[in-house]
Amino acid sequence: MIVVLSKDISEHDTKLVRAFLEDNGYKAREQTFGDDTLLSASGKGQLDTRELQLLPGVVRVAATSKPYELASRETQAEDSIVTVGPVKVGGARITVIAGPCAVESREQIAETAARVRESGAVILRGGAFKPRTSPYAFQGLGMKGLEYMKEAGEALGMPIVTEVVSPELALQMKDLTDMFQIGARNMQNFELLKRVGSLGRPVLLKRGASATIEEWLLSAEYLLASGARDVILCERGIRTFETFTRNTLDISAIPVVKGLSHLPVIVDPSHALGIRAYVNAASLAAVAVGADGLAVEVHTNPDAAFSDGPQSLYPDQFEKLMRDVEALAPVAGKELQRLPSPKSLAASDGTAFSGAWTAAFSLVGEKVAFSGRSGAFAERALINIFGEETQRLPVPSFSSVFDAVLDGSAAFGVVPVENSLTGSIHENYDLFLRYPDIVIVGELKLRIVHCLMAIEGTTLSEIKTIRSHAQGFAQCRNFLDEHTEWYLETHPTTADAVLSIAKEKSRTIAAIASEAAAKAHGLNILKAGIENNPQNYTRFVVISRKQDGKQLVPAALGAQKPNKASLVFSVADKPGSLLLSLQCLSGEGINMTKLESRPILGQPWNYLFYVDFTIPEDEGLLQKALEDLKKEAVTMQVLGVYRAAV
Repeated sequence: MIVVLSKDISEHDTKLVRAFLEDNGYKAREQTFGDDTLLSASGKGQLDTRELQLLPGVVRVAATSKPYELASRETQAEDSIVTVGPVKVGGARITVIAGPCAVESREQIAETAARVRESGAVILRGGAFKPRTSPYAFQGLGMKGLEYMKEAGEALGMPIVTEVVSPELALQMKDLTDMFQIGARNMQNFELLKRVGSLGRPVLLKRGASATIEEWLLSAEYLLASGARDVILCERGIRTFETFTRNTLDISAIPVVKGLSHLPVIVDPSHALGIRAYVNAASLAAVAVGADGLAVEVHTNPDAAFSDGPQSLYPDQFEKLMRDVEALAPVAGKELQRLPSPKSLAASDGTAFSGAWTAAFSLVGEKVAFSGRSGAFAERALINIFGEETQRLPVPSFSSVFDAVLDGSAAFGVVPVENSLTGSIHENYDLFLRYPDIVIVGELKLRIVHCLMAIEGTTLSEIKTIRSHAQGFAQCRNFLDEHTEWYLETHPTTADAVLSIAKEKSRTIAAIASEAAAKAHGLNILKAGIENNPQNYTRFVVISRKQDGKQLVPAALGAQKPNKASLVFSVADKPGSLLLSLQCLSGEGINMTKLESRPILGQPWNYLFYVDFTIPEDEGLLQKALEDLKKEAVTMQVLGVYRAAV
């Protein structure tokens, strides 16, 4: 049973509640989850929960049917997000942990850390103490190895995770590791679990080779009951009759556990398969079924590794895996998490591209603006980029997003610019001309799944009016054509349409919007996936205000060198002027990915040309191309330099 206490409960009343539970045969443990303080009551006692509910300071009482009370979704319905240094595990982002099986030397861990960091890993893994089946196998460098790994992680701005093998070592290791790992062999070493749980560090708990899902969650319960607040579950394969692979990856455990528990779940494909050739495929499968991250073994020279060489990826293989995960993430409704650059980056005004391109900008205390209300697709894009913890500023229109960024109400904004089914969102392209101090600093591709929703009890036959944004109607045209009797009513955003129905509570009105919008406003989904084509993606861009002529990028987006730029230009009214302008790019071997014309307001039959292009490795070629284009075009404006969505 879980007792949720008031935020302002006195110490005296807390003691009264605890005493009441203990007098009735329960053992009470105090825990904090988010903003809530809980008493977890376990035991074989009996009491009338209504009496408990009447005690001063008690907000609610929840009876749980699971033996793992604190880890259960019955205790906490929302997903937990675990903080490990600057990294958030869980929620809308996929976290990748990488590094060697064992720390072998100072040089080895430093080199491997640099390679995985460059490819996109955000947490460094490595074993300083290695429990091995054979007593003659390499057992690790001990505390010296942990010092080497901590040094490598700090140099690159990466938190580290390492295995703890005994309660005695846990206290010694506490100040050198950012997260403890409980290995598969120790999943049911309860004294170790209790000691590690009491130390307050995040914990990565691997599933035992023969453990059931319930046993795994009960081990997590030991950690939580002992005081741990941040626990990550790691599926690493179980022992079956199959011998071709090292273990059998229980891919089904991921959605099952995420349904039972609020704790984040990641997958270790290296230990699951034991063969590097299959690690990439298993990793993508894990992402597809909803894993919150991966823990992958990488070694610069696997053939000479002291342990687990056959399952360790070469750095080049890991780089390809990261690209594949980044491409798959939008299908799973997530975004690959990145760390800011470890170096202090200089800002760029968008016309010079000399190496460093951004000024890393902390979002602490700052807001990000989006158009719509809770549940809007733009909000989901915002969360995927910046994380659930970011302060959000909902505004009524796209132009309001630009206004909020320009006047400083928000540090950044998120707006859609293109849909894979309906094309460009011209209103936002035009806004860049009205706001020349606003630039694009990031990009995200979000899969759009539209749902038909209404108040509880509504049937299709009762509906007379459908509300949504114009883009929502366009993207669901095939479905709507089957119901010509419905009247279509356009709203500023899909989320606004949902909110209006929630307020009016009419069973004759339905909305087209996201599943998140239905959940946020208490509507029932009548039909999901009504978009014309499942390959329905919207390209969102992050915008910021130029300061002193420089573009600033949030730290979360500054991890990688930009590979894309956007600009707009106009040409003279003479034969071949557009061709000559585009030859400024093609002549330097620059690949143009988009070209679109838009009428110039107030100048009938005159046009602006919007261009997206990839940034070449040789930035000198790009610099020359832009200088030539500036001479050839009548006007030219760089809209932004950023990292493109895959």
